Amino acid sequence: MTRAQRFFTLSSAFALAYGLVFFSFIQIPLLSQETQDQIIPVIPWWLLVSFGSYSLGTLGLGLLTFGDCPAAHQELLHEISEAKNDLRSRGISVD
Repeated sequence: MTRAQRFFTLSSAFALAYGLVFFSFIQIPLLSQETQDQIIPVIPWWLLVSFGSYSLGTLGLGLLTFGDCPAAHQELLHEISEAKNDLRSRGISVD
């Protein structure tokens, strides 16, 4: 099973379970109806904010540890200089 299939299967199962709870076809044990009515509608927003926080944290960690990869650093500097030279050859001021 590929990652895409696994993701689609898990997200479909989660969406189905969420829909059943959201439309009150099934109840969550040990939670009152009032609590469910307050928590269940905000779960998608909570997941979105959590994913965004995780993504920004991963990006920040990558930036912090970027200096630990000298080969990638040199490769990136080389690509930047190539792009600047290409732009200069087309008559665009870069500096």
